[in-house]
Formats: sequence, C-alpha cells, structure tokens
Amino acid sequence: MTYQTTLDYLFSRLPMYQRQGKVAYKKDLTNIHALLDALGRPEKNLKCIHVGGTNGKGSVCHLMAAALGADGSRIGMYTSPHYLDFRERIKIGWELVSEQWVIDFVASNQTLIEEVQPSFFEITVAMAFQYFAEQEVDWAVIEVGLGGRLDSTNVIDPVLSIITNISFDHMQFLGDTLPKIASEKAGIIKPHRPVIIGETHSETREVFRKKAALENAPIRFADQLWTVTFQADEGSLTVYTIEQSGIPFRLKLPVQITGPYQAYNVLTSLAALHELAAIQAIDLRYELLSQAWVELSDRTYFLGRWQRLGTNPLVLVDSAHNEAGIHAVMNRIRSLPVEKIHLVLGFADDKDLEKILPLFPVEADYYWVKADLPRAKKSEIIQTSAGGFGLHGQAFDRVADGWEFALEQAGPKDLVYGGGSIFVVAEILEKYVS
Repeated sequence: MTYQTTLDYLFSRLPMYQRQGKVAYKKDLTNIHALLDALGRPEKNLKCIHVGGTNGKGSVCHLMAAALGADGSRIGMYTSPHYLDFRERIKIGWELVSEQWVIDFVASNQTLIEEVQPSFFEITVAMAFQYFAEQEVDWAVIEVGLGGRLDSTNVIDPVLSIITNISFDHMQFLGDTLPKIASEKAGIIKPHRPVIIGETHSETREVFRKKAALENAPIRFADQLWTVTFQADEGSLTVYTIEQSGIPFRLKLPVQITGPYQAYNVLTSLAALHELAAIQAIDLRYELLSQAWVELSDRTYFLGRWQRLGTNPLVLVDSAHNEAGIHAVMNRIRSLPVEKIHLVLGFADDKDLEKILPLFPVEADYYWVKADLPRAKKSEIIQTSAGGFGLHGQAFDRVADGWEFALEQAGPKDLVYGGGSIFVVAEILEKYVS
C-alpha cells in the first residue's frame, strides 16, 4: 500500500463523522476497547493530559504541548480533525507521524479493522496511542473528539483533565441544554485525578462540582484563579498581562496565538500547568514557558485559528463554527480598522442557521460556499436563509470559487475572512500552506 491508498482505505472503508455525520458516531466504547485490547493496551503506558470542552480544545492542546515540551521533553499530541494532512492528528512536537508508519500500522492491523468495523475516529485514536507508546513520549496531550463520556479517547487514566468551556454544539448527541452538555463533557473526570474547568458558568458549575465530588477529583475553576488581560497584538504575537487571584503576581506574557477568544485558552492552560506543578508532575519555569509560547506554531504545527494569510487586503481564516465561537469572532471583526468586510462562509448541514446567522454583520458582503464533503450545507440553502436576516451575497458550489471572487472584489483596505466550518478553512489553507 502507498500512503495515498492507505488514506483512501481509511476514508472510504470507515465511517467518518466529519464527512458523514451521525452515522459515524458510536454511542459506546466497545470498539475502541476491542482495538486497544488487540494492540496490548498501549494507552496504559502513556502519561496523559485529557482536554475536552466545546471551544478552545485544540488551542489548549497546543499551548499545553508547547509548555510541557519547553524543557526538551517529547510531547505527543492527538487532535482532530485535520486541515491539510491526516498526520496532523498524530504528532510529537511539530513533527507529524511519518507516512510509512501510518502505512505499516494499517497494513499490519487490516484484519483487526475488518473484524471490529471501527469508525474512522476510533481507529485513529488507537493509532495515536500505539504510536505514542512506541515512541515513548514523556507526555501525551489528548483532545476529546465529541462530547466526553462516550468519546473514544475516554479510555485513558490521565494525570489531569481539562474542560475548557461549555456552549451549544452537537446538541443532537449531547443534549439541548447546557447542563446536559456539561454532563457529557464531565464524563472525562476520573477518580482522584484533578480537573481544571476553564470558564465558570452558573448553569454548569454544579454539574462539574457534583461529578468531581463523586469521583473524589480535585476541581479548580481557572477563571477563579487567574486573570488574563489582552494588551496588544504585535505581529504574530499577542501580549497578555497575567495576574493570579489573591497573590501579588503580575506577568507580561507574549504568546504566538491570536484571536478574540484566546485569552480564555491561555488562562485555562496556565491554571492547568500550575495544577501539574502543584502535584509535582512538572517543574514550571516561566522563562521556558514564555519562550515556548512565543514559538508556538513552530513547536506544535498550529493551524487554522485566527490565522493571517495576507495584508492589503487583510486576509484571515478562523475555525469558529458554533454560536459562542462565531459570536466572539464577529465582535472582533467589527472592531477591525477596515473599510469593507467580505465574509466567505460555509456550514455543516447540522448547524442551526436560525441561531448562527443573526450573529453576522448586515453591512458585510457575503460569499456562501459549500465545502467538499457530504455533510456540508448547500450554499443556495444558506443564501436563502441568510436573506431573511438581511445578509446578502452570492452562492458558490466550491470554496475555491467563492474565495477567489471575494479576493477579486476586495480593496486594499478591506478584510477578506473565511470560516463557518473547519473544512472551509482547510480548503482555503490548501492555497497558502505548502
């Protein structure tokens, strides 16, 4: 098998949630346990950080991986989905798993795959655990895929669990209220293992406290411990001021991460790192941490979050795709010193347009697009719905067509933004990232 035929096998043979939606979502852990039993339970040899929540999981994973690797440790990181290359899901530092390793893993386990009939996500989780165990990483930072309680990653016994925040997303699987969603996310809280909650919310706080008490798990709310204040954008860096509650501590910290919501992710990561230091799992040194976060992209292969692709016009993409994320991004866009806003947007078919579309500015020009996957919403449907909210623009069958047209229409002092779906961002990035 070649690398491409291996990927073709994985993409075509196994149900993939990002492409097919709920048909690929498994509501139990039977398959992942069967896979890991056959592989000799590689996850038991890993020292893990487990990261769940609605928004910011990927950013927190990258921040944690960079920080944990600041002293030269080898840090494995499993995240999903990928933007340009399947191997982005499984990496050590900035280095993606090799094509040959992926080929060999699939070839040697093809009989197992045929017997278990796992989803695409289930096999990639097993693949990541096997790779990290073979490579003897010092830490493995593991991102939850969907939910928490029944997510395939939820077979690990982590040193620390992190839940970034709770907002509305994937309600067809997780529930239609914030407490119901929080209950599913809280499923990653493990007995006697500390948990960090990124943002305190009146509707979800007790859900987390009760679950933590049930598991005898120490619980900390990051925003009760730390204050992270945006100071300035300096090119590819954002400068934050960090203060610790009740302690005369103040630090100016530049981070190679930009975006309207990243202060929360920095705050959550800081609280998590201090918890690890408190339980003597790491030696936290701010001089190393600062350097690691200044070099975040180079150290961790960080893509797709408030990523600047050009100037004159300003060209940005961002992966925000639910109400909370889009609300934050649009507030930031409205504050940018640009003359006109051009928004290239596409959405997954399960998104509730009635809740998302009112978040966008009526003064912008719109280019509705459809990503190249079955569960992407047709651009004409988005166009029709958007008109009812005073959002007007053209519909395009391909992301590339809408993107190129938006760039042609934009003046040098305008903004061209692409988003609404991770897969819209991925197709745009193909033109910019080699």
